Formats: sequence, structure tokens, C-alpha cells
Amino acid sequence: MNEIIKKNGINFGIITGVISVLITSAIYIIDLELMTKWWLGLSILGLYIVIGCILLVKTKKALGGYMSFKEGFTTYFISAVIGIAISVIFNILLYNVIDPEAAIRLKELTLESTVEMMKKFGSPSAAIKETVEKMKDYNQFSAVEQLKGSIWSIVGSAIFGLILAAIFKRDKPVF
Repeated sequence: MNEIIKKNGINFGIITGVISVLITSAIYIIDLELMTKWWLGLSILGLYIVIGCILLVKTKKALGGYMSFKEGFTTYFISAVIGIAISVIFNILLYNVIDPEAAIRLKELTLESTVEMMKKFGSPSAAIKETVEKMKDYNQFSAVEQLKGSIWSIVGSAIFGLILAAIFKRDKPVF
């Protein structure tokens, strides 16, 4: 594997992981209810896409202005996996070791937010009740569920990585 790809993937993965830890910590300190806001989730997703774009631009420049699809995807994927791993480890520690009460409170807030949203969309009472029962039995903050969630995060990141790699690739001329 090319050293530039490996170095940039690792460095940006660490940067992304640290940013994730800082964002989670800030929300934890300011107000857990922010975790239930859809606009914050979209803003954070946008931030990660911008970081991914910067990563690929920097990598392409370091590779002499040319970067294959595979090189772009590999760089992005390494970064994403490292960032997700750091984030998940922090979240497991925060919600299972440091402050399990925060997980309980956040679960309550998520439940309230979900019910409110379902009511806004005119969902029938039976559907709301069924959703509430399912959510009460589900512990999204357990280590196992966080690890399962990380798999979906990696899949989502891979999809973004494929798209970004296609956008930023630039093959060397053949002649």
C-alpha cells in the first residue's frame, strides 16, 4: 500500500475520531437533548463529508495530482474506519462506564422526540404505542448495540467513500 494513502488515511481517521469525541463531549456537557435533533445530525454528517473531501484533495495533491478510484476509496475507507472506531470506543465508555445515567436520559429523550415526530406526521395511536414498546426494550447504548451500529456506520461511510472517490479520481494520462 502506498505510504501517502496509509499516512493520510490514518491521520484523517484520528482527526475525525477526535472531532467526534469533542462533538459528543460538547453535547454531553451542554445538553443531551441536542442528540435528538435531526438538524445536528445532518450538520455533523456534512462536516464529515467536508473532511472527506479535504482528505481526498490532499491525497490527490500528494500523489502528484493523480489519484485512481481505488486509491481515493482506500484512503477514505481507512480514515472512516479509524474515526468510527475511536468514536464507538468513546461512546461505549461514556454511556456504559463513565455515566450510564446519561444513556438512560438520552433514551428517554429519544423516545419523547420519536413520539412527537410521529404525532406531527399523523401516525395512528396504535403505531405510536407499538414503536414506544419496541424502543423501551431496546438499549441502543449497550456495547453490543454500539458495535452493531458501527458496522452500519462503516457501510454508510463506504457508500460515501465510493461516491467521493469517483468524484475526485483523476487517472494518469496513458501516453
